[in-house]
Amino acid sequence: MSLWKRLAEVFGGRSAAERGEVEQLLIEADFGVAATAEILGRVAGAGDSELAAALEQAVAALLAPPPSPSALAAGTLARAGVPPTVILVCGVNGTGKTTTVAKLARWLQREGRSVLLAAADTFRAGAVDQLKIWAERLAVPCVGGPAGGKGDPAAVAFDAITAARARGIDAVLVDTAGRLHTEDRLIEELKKIARVAAKAHPGSSAPHEALLVLDGTTGQNAVQQGKAFAAAIPLTGLIVTKLDGTAKGGSVVALRRELALPIRFVGTGEGLDDIEAFDARAYAHRLVSG
Repeated sequence: MSLWKRLAEVFGGRSAAERGEVEQLLIEADFGVAATAEILGRVAGAGDSELAAALEQAVAALLAPPPSPSALAAGTLARAGVPPTVILVCGVNGTGKTTTVAKLARWLQREGRSVLLAAADTFRAGAVDQLKIWAERLAVPCVGGPAGGKGDPAAVAFDAITAARARGIDAVLVDTAGRLHTEDRLIEELKKIARVAAKAHPGSSAPHEALLVLDGTTGQNAVQQGKAFAAAIPLTGLIVTKLDGTAKGGSVVALRRELALPIRFVGTGEGLDDIEAFDARAYAHRLVSG
């Protein structure tokens, strides 16, 4: 049953008890307390026939990108004045981060841009090999180091950026370690990668993007992850994965509201082309009306 159908069953009379039930439904869908209160405030004056549209509009308004003259639109990636553009991709293990790196590489290729991958996730067993396999499928170069925690992720990033500069490659996608947001040592390593990227490409404001991949099904835990990463490095946007269903889709609204970062892409599957530019109105419609 869609969220709207569930809400419609209890929203008719607008009594205090029914409002409480609506509030509970939104919280169960992982909108969070703050976003739920704001949504209820926005639809308070809507009539029965207007309620579905009002709810969609309220959700879409909360999902709209924060006002910023320098913010990039959904579905676009930065382009440095002097190549290569350096794009860091971070997130915890299990979010689909490494696969998302490959999807972004395909996205850039479709724009006619050349790409080099940096396998800087040296902590997770198999991550380097996984990215190299994707690189082979994409027919792009991949720079990596020893896995199993033996490699230096920052050194991999430095070598990759240096190689891209030497070869005239347009963009470097850096797959960083799939760290837990509570692991201070790994968060510090992420900060180091950002510093080293600036040294490897001086005068270019590298890294030009720092994108955080979050699993849309993990609910409020994704919000806590986002806050920790945002405190570590200046993030430029979010990529939300695993949005095949809407059971926990409200967490995307909570993420956007709490982190004040634009949602740039959504992952919809495991294939290289299963990534879309984020559309707030379309997502609100899918979430509310099913």
